Formats: sequence, C-alpha cells, structure tokens
Amino acid sequence: MTKPNTTDAGTEPDLEEAVHRALESYYRDGRPPWDTGVTPPELAALIEGRSEKDGTGNGAGNGAGNGALPPGRALELGCGTGTNAVYLARQGWEVVAVDLIDRAIEEAGRRADAAGVAVRLLRGDVTRLDELDAPGPFDLFFDLSCFCGIPPHRRDAYAAGLTRRAAPGARLLMFGYGPGALDDTFSGVTADELRARFEGWELVDVTPGTNPFPTFWFTLQAGNA
Repeated sequence: MTKPNTTDAGTEPDLEEAVHRALESYYRDGRPPWDTGVTPPELAALIEGRSEKDGTGNGAGNGAGNGALPPGRALELGCGTGTNAVYLARQGWEVVAVDLIDRAIEEAGRRADAAGVAVRLLRGDVTRLDELDAPGPFDLFFDLSCFCGIPPHRRDAYAAGLTRRAAPGARLLMFGYGPGALDDTFSGVTADELRARFEGWELVDVTPGTNPFPTFWFTLQAGNA
C-alpha cells in the first residue's frame, strides 16, 4: 500500500494540509484501500461477542453471543464511507461518525439512508473534536487506520479528545499499521506509543493483523475514575 508523498511538507500546518490532500486524492481516484465496504470481523466479535453457534466471534451464529457489548453510544474516528457506522447503528448503537473528507461523509450519508439507520455524520478533524458537535460520554470508540496516519504533533490532541469523552470503562478498538509500512516518515503506530499517549487508559490487547505488512488490532479501555 502506497501513499502520496508527504515527506517534504515543511511546517506542521503544511504537513496537516499534505495529509488532507493525500486523503482527498484517495477518494477522488477511487475507493481507498482501508475502505473495503466490509465490517472487520474484529469489530463484529467485540460488538456481538463469541457466537454460541459457531464459536468464531464473527456474528455468524444466532444473534449476540457470549461477551457481547450492550449497545450504547459510539464514536467512529475516520469513518470513511460509513460501512462500520451503519453496522453499529444496525446493532442498536447510537452512532456519531467523523471524517475529514467531504466525499466520504457524503457517501456515508447515502449509505446510512439506504440502510434506514440513523448515524450523525460530522465533517471535521478527529484531533479537534472540541470544534465539533460530538459531546460525550461515549462507550465505544472505533478507529480503522485513522490514528496511524495522523501527523505526530496532533496525536496527543486526538488522545485527549477521546479521554474527555470516554465513559467509565469505555473501549477503543483501533486498527493500525506499524512504522515504515508506508512511504513517508511518520505514519504508523506502536503499542508503546499508545501506552504513552493514552493516559488513564489500559492497553488490554494487541493482536497482529493478517496484512502482508505489519498491522495490529489494539484494544484500550478507559479507567473507571
């Protein structure tokens, strides 16, 4: 997987603009590689629990299985064209979904309308949640390769925004690729970085992905204070 060049962006605002342009180019040129139109089984396993019928945790059994999360409020960071926001709404969650790209939000709106579900879609920067109408608390945060592409100088703001909106014991399920996977100098995320940036959260699980380059599923849980 390649990414338009952002290595010569210059200042921090220049880097943010370069990332914005790169994301826009993906949607302009076709479906981005992270926007497959299929809900990841890792999200389904968290939401629906392990199926009592087939034991796979992929929701293929008779409804919710053992360990299913009770529906609550969910915030998706970098929602793309809405596949997972619609899935969560269908599972009974109250969903707010944010993306930086107009084309993505527009398609997500069409997808939600076609599915007959309510999703509150916000066009904006996930590192500047205080500028959006996305008050907490949220019981679940979902991030499918959003954080790992954020410029490093904005990552603490991302973590702080989620922390301020987290209900006691809230979960964050994050998919990310490791450093060096893409053609720039900053993309990627590690478990150590998440432990350092998400003060008051516990990193409860790290599961390698199945991609041909290093990827991971991270699960964090907010404290009860």
